[in-house]
Amino acid sequence: MTLEELRQRLSEVDRDLIGLVAARQKIIAEIGAHKIQNSVPTRDYEREREVLKGAREQALARGLEPELAEEIMRLLIRASLTHQEQTRVAAQTSGAGKRVLIIGGAGKMGAWFAQFLASQGFAVEVADPSPAPTPFPRVADWQQQPLDHDILVVATPMKAAADVLADLAERRPAGLIVDIGSLKSPLRHALKRLVDAGCKVTSIHPLFGPDARLLSGRHVVFVDVGVPSATREARALFTSTMAEQVEMSLDDHDRLMAYVLGLSHALNLAFFTALADSGELVPRLQKMSSTTFDAQLRVASLVARDNPHLYFEIQALNDFGAASLEALRAATERIQRLVQSGDERGFVDLMAAGRRYLENRS
Repeated sequence: MTLEELRQRLSEVDRDLIGLVAARQKIIAEIGAHKIQNSVPTRDYEREREVLKGAREQALARGLEPELAEEIMRLLIRASLTHQEQTRVAAQTSGAGKRVLIIGGAGKMGAWFAQFLASQGFAVEVADPSPAPTPFPRVADWQQQPLDHDILVVATPMKAAADVLADLAERRPAGLIVDIGSLKSPLRHALKRLVDAGCKVTSIHPLFGPDARLLSGRHVVFVDVGVPSATREARALFTSTMAEQVEMSLDDHDRLMAYVLGLSHALNLAFFTALADSGELVPRLQKMSSTTFDAQLRVASLVARDNPHLYFEIQALNDFGAASLEALRAATERIQRLVQSGDERGFVDLMAAGRRYLENRS
């Protein structure tokens, strides 16, 4: 066969593959509807293990790499879970006839919440000075509105969020007030003012980005600031998802975020800053890169493309942020001392201690 004929055969197989995936998704839709009707959980880990095991066995029997088959099936399983979760969220709606105002709704996470709440049947309105397009009705000036919404979500940058929350404390709206900031330290006093004003207020932190479509394996932190009923109401918004719900105090949240966000961001900032200052071009480095370097470069590239103002706020506004930066500095200096002094035993011990720590993370 000619090359062109072989390519034609390949195109036919590709069309068949897409057709089979489409047929699989139709079956998934029926399975999802059955699970909802019979109150069956969306995710079945035992079934997933069976599917992956079967894919590897079939691949081996057909002379195909089992890793490739497993990777394909994992992608299909993820697509299936996403479809089922979104269907469940829409089916088990709690927002019919209720209104939501998202202050900062044209931003990335504000837009995510707008779509998420709209999928539950809420009528969503957006208040945001940004001209960024949004499919939802806009409120020109939320401060001139009666604020008679059932839910008000504050999705502005953290520096602005404190002022917004303080203004809401003056207005005392009756609806649920939810802040979604990455840190709570800069909002502490404004949140207290809302509680003292008798408002239904709670604070949450979705530990995922605006591109998240599947919440299985994702975490949403709920910080009860003194109104447990408000926290319960906010948690109910995620009941139909597969997100892991975690509740903790304001101080615990920010102390942990100093490492989860602050330390990880600082490490990547230091990595790409050191590379940039070295004068070596990335293409030249990639020609002789290693698996570790490539993985770190991918993460650092994502950090470098993200919002620098948000990253600065995460470093500068956390009451507990200095501890993680100091820990990073001390760790770097410790490694430097071990290398410069030729202390191989100490270097080995350092790596062994790190391995023990990471092995115990479960």
